[in-house]
Amino acid sequence: MYKNIFSLVVIAFILSFTACKKNLAEINRNPNAVEDPQPDYLLTAAEKTAADSYWGADNNFNSSLLIIQHWAKIQYTEPDRYIFSNSSFTSLWNTGYAQVITNLNTIIQFPDGKANANYKAVATILRSWIFQLLTDAYGAIPYSESGKIKQTLTPVYDTQKDVYFGLLDELKSATATLNPAAGSISGDVLYGGSLDSWRKFAGALRLRIALRITDREPEKAREVISEVTANPSLLIAGNGEAARLIYDKPPLQNPMAAWFSTRDDYRVGKTIIDKLYALNDPRLAAFADKPTDPSVTSYVGVPSGLTNSDANNLGFSKTSKPGLVFFRSDANPAVILSYPEVLFNLAEAAARGLYNGNAADLYKQAITASLQQYQIADNTVINTYLNQPAVTYNPANYKKSIGEQKWIALYGQGLEAFAEWRRLDYPQLMPGASGVLDGKIPVRFIYPGTEQSLNGVNYKAAVAAQGTDNLLTKLWFDVN
Repeated sequence: MYKNIFSLVVIAFILSFTACKKNLAEINRNPNAVEDPQPDYLLTAAEKTAADSYWGADNNFNSSLLIIQHWAKIQYTEPDRYIFSNSSFTSLWNTGYAQVITNLNTIIQFPDGKANANYKAVATILRSWIFQLLTDAYGAIPYSESGKIKQTLTPVYDTQKDVYFGLLDELKSATATLNPAAGSISGDVLYGGSLDSWRKFAGALRLRIALRITDREPEKAREVISEVTANPSLLIAGNGEAARLIYDKPPLQNPMAAWFSTRDDYRVGKTIIDKLYALNDPRLAAFADKPTDPSVTSYVGVPSGLTNSDANNLGFSKTSKPGLVFFRSDANPAVILSYPEVLFNLAEAAARGLYNGNAADLYKQAITASLQQYQIADNTVINTYLNQPAVTYNPANYKKSIGEQKWIALYGQGLEAFAEWRRLDYPQLMPGASGVLDGKIPVRFIYPGTEQSLNGVNYKAAVAAQGTDNLLTKLWFDVN
């Protein structure tokens, strides 16, 4: 009798425990998560989120575009005066890791029956770009252990050199994997499933990274540049082949347009407007609008780093907003990697003796492609611009020639312009007028404060190796 009663109690306990586990599983299930994620939806989400983050407020026009002096603030000027904290730069980190890389890792880890090899290669290429943005901004980052949550919740930080070298290997391997016979991909809002385009994007990324490391590792840079230039199919070869997200219909809404529909914080920087005027640069009309005050007939930029009162006193109607092309709902696409950038990179590689090309010719082609990107196609206008002494390529100081023109061509791409300004040291910018860094300009982003509490041991090790976690610690690639 007692045996039967005991058996009934055991059975009741097992059933109760099973029910509890089921209830706990139901409670812990995220109602907003996709139960059975598909590679095409994950790819669309990753591309859209990545482009918006790159082109949007936190990482672009409220930080890097201000530092690089493409834009300036006319109110709430604290970021323009370099008043940042360890919560100022969380967006790139959190969006990069928690959203974009997570989605891409899911695709890469799918069984072959759910995501073919081309999905995984494309996800790897896009993920490499995100890791490049992260290391360019912060320096040492979680890379080799990133996303391996079954192994560790506290990934180590890899050195910037190791990240760049790892990305070069990953991009090369992913490019070799791309094969039409492996199956098609859908959900690709960047390239519409074109494997040839992804191959060119990967090659252009490898060229970009090779130049990032060239002051530290010239032989590795030479090896990579030799590989990507040996085959024309490995590089973007026209403006129509640029990596870009075109904001043409919902839910592809331009983040700049969304911001400017309700806010009026930003103006074009005086630094770049003065430069464009000095060069008689025809891109000025695309980059900026004339002030709305009819008494002001020229473009008027706002100096960088003004106090709130000094900026406000310039007048909202008397200063130039960014050109309409940047914040209409059907605005200029979020350019990720352009044809002019590829040509500038080839020109620099040639100038450094890392590529068998004519640096001066490639430099002219790069400027021409940038002008054409903004629908400036009149050959007379283009040649007049190119033949100005202030524009003519100077082989004795190729960094100045390429650095200044590349800075103009990268207008709007704050993160990339910020990285190239640090690497080439041109143009030679003056710190913001009321900047708080004792006459210096920031040269990196600060790690998010959450890293100190969530991944403290590895954070401290990275800072000990790299240098103080502040705005003025130069990163490994930033030699000068």
